[in-house]
Amino acid sequence: MAIKLSAKRLAIDKANSTVLIVVGVACFVIVLCSVAGKSLIDQMKYQSKVIGLKENTLKQAKANEKATEQLKTSYQEFASVRENVLGGNASGTADKDGENARIVLDALPSKYDFPALATSIYKLLGSNGYKIDSMTGTDDEVAQSASESGDASVAVDIPFTVSVTASSSNTKQLLALFEKSIRPVQISKISIKGQTDGVKISIDGKTYFKPQKKFNVKTEKVNRTDKVSKTKKTETKK
Repeated sequence: MAIKLSAKRLAIDKANSTVLIVVGVACFVIVLCSVAGKSLIDQMKYQSKVIGLKENTLKQAKANEKATEQLKTSYQEFASVRENVLGGNASGTADKDGENARIVLDALPSKYDFPALATSIYKLLGSNGYKIDSMTGTDDEVAQSASESGDASVAVDIPFTVSVTASSSNTKQLLALFEKSIRPVQISKISIKGQTDGVKISIDGKTYFKPQKKFNVKTEKVNRTDKVSKTKKTETKK
């Protein structure tokens, strides 16, 4: 009787061991499948994110290419005309002559250049018979270059003060000369003082420059998490 019970007990223990092994293997397979499934889902999400960013980049590149062609066509039409925006000859050498592109750059330069402004005003007034006694301002090009934020949508002031000696009959024409200048000039104060050799006129005003456009070429590193690290490389174009 004892032998029969021992054999039966052995069979039960063997069956329990078999069940335990099967359950263990099943749990292992389930855990393995869960981990593999999660990894596969994460990989699919990552690939989907990469594909989405590539598609957006491609769309932007195509839009940029189209805009570039339109800009190129518009520029060629603007630069190839015989009569410039001032009514002068595009290929001539007179005061109003010159290509449209050069006129625009001279009218609204891309950097703070006070010496160039002084030269322009001396030429404008001197060629029309006015005696320039003095011209003051600040050569702030270095500071402006160091503090540029890259925002090319806002023009920056270039203040100046110029003192001119003129005859009483030429006083009114002085302001008209500034109005005819290709550079935008805003006059804030005028002081007129009579003297033996004519009239001394002191003008406080300002003109402008517009920072050059900066094109940012951006590279992105796509992580498997939701965060995207970005690295920017800047190329400056005039």
